[in-house]
Amino acid sequence: MSAFSSKVCVIGDFAVGKTSTVERFVNNQFSDKYLTTIGVKVDTKNVLVGEVDLKLIIWDIAGANKFGEIEFAYMRGASALIMVADGTRSNTIISAQNIREQIMDRYGDLPYVFLINKADLKSSWEVPESKIESLRETCDNLYLTSAKTGDHVEEALSRLAEQIVARDFA
Repeated sequence: MSAFSSKVCVIGDFAVGKTSTVERFVNNQFSDKYLTTIGVKVDTKNVLVGEVDLKLIIWDIAGANKFGEIEFAYMRGASALIMVADGTRSNTIISAQNIREQIMDRYGDLPYVFLINKADLKSSWEVPESKIESLRETCDNLYLTSAKTGDHVEEALSRLAEQIVARDFA
């Protein structure tokens, strides 16, 4: 069995659930306490993709609706992105897409998953179903997730790990 590691950066606006999503994926836990990430928080998780033991080094970058030089510095060496938006705040979808475009312009196309988080609050979503369907047409890796309940978090990040292995280690 081969062992590899990959840097994955988590991007998105403030308070969309980036840290909670990482905590759910890495430790299968959720906390209602909101703690603002300052700078970057790094976690790791090993996942098995076929015969590849992949260590994901997950860089949870502080929330922003656009990137500056500090955020771009955190991106250096990244193999993939986890884009997170908040379904209860439709403007966060635009922020995540804009940040991804900035990253692509600077670092090229990276594998990614796009998580519209807070599915447990679906009745409060500002994102209409028509917008979600439109996003699905351009994004094969769109997931409606809940860091609180865990819905589709593992599935989305497993898909990202498959993309990394297919691109970098196949």
